Amino acid sequence: MPFRFPLVYPILDASIIPNTGRSAFLQHLGESLTQAGVTLLEYRNKTGSHAELEADLRILRVAMPQQDVKLILDDRADLIEEFNLDGVHVDAEDVSPSEARGLLGPDRIIGTFGGSDDLVPGVLGEPVDYWSIGPVFPTTTKQTTKAPIGVEGVRHLREQAGPNAVLVAAAGITFERAKAVLEAGANSLAVAAAIFRTPDPATEFQRWMKALS
Repeated sequence: MPFRFPLVYPILDASIIPNTGRSAFLQHLGESLTQAGVTLLEYRNKTGSHAELEADLRILRVAMPQQDVKLILDDRADLIEEFNLDGVHVDAEDVSPSEARGLLGPDRIIGTFGGSDDLVPGVLGEPVDYWSIGPVFPTTTKQTTKAPIGVEGVRHLREQAGPNAVLVAAAGITFERAKAVLEAGANSLAVAAAIFRTPDPATEFQRWMKALS
C-alpha cells in the first residue's frame, strides 16, 4: 500500500540542532516526536560531514523506529541503504529522480522539486512519490533565490498538476497560514522553523494536527 502523506511533517534542519549536547537533544527530540504522532520526518544537512550525518541519523533511527516513522534524507540518495532510511528528497543539484529510483528500488519514498511559479517541464513524468512546491512564503531555514508564490501560487500549481499528484508545500508556512495552503490544493505541509523553533516541537506538532485534521 502506498505511503499516505500526513497533513504536516517536520523538516529537521541541522541548523536547529545544538552542537553542545547534540546526541541527547536528538534522542529526546526523536522520541517525543514519535510519541506525538509524527509519521514522516525529513532530515536536512547541507554542510555536515559524513561523520556528522552518520551520528545524527543513527540516533534518529533508533529514537524513531521504522514501523512508526518514515525518515527521509535530503539530497543523499547514496546514504539511504547505509543508514536504513525510508527515502530521499532530490533536487536539481543531486542525482536525478530516475537515478535515485534505480538506486533505491520501488519501495522507498522519493520526492523532488515540482515548481514555484509553474511546474518544472516534464516533472510529473518523474518516478517519484511527491513533488515539493514553493517557496510558499519567505523562509529562514533554506537558502533560495526563488520568489515566494503565496497561496495563489499553490492553487495555480494544483491546477497544473491535476488531482492525483501529491504536492507538498514548503517554506515559511506558519500555523496561521497552514489551513489556507491546504485549502489551495497542497496535500501536505513540510514545516521546519514554525515547529522546531518553539519550546516544545512535539506539542507544537500536535497543535497543528489537531487544528488541521
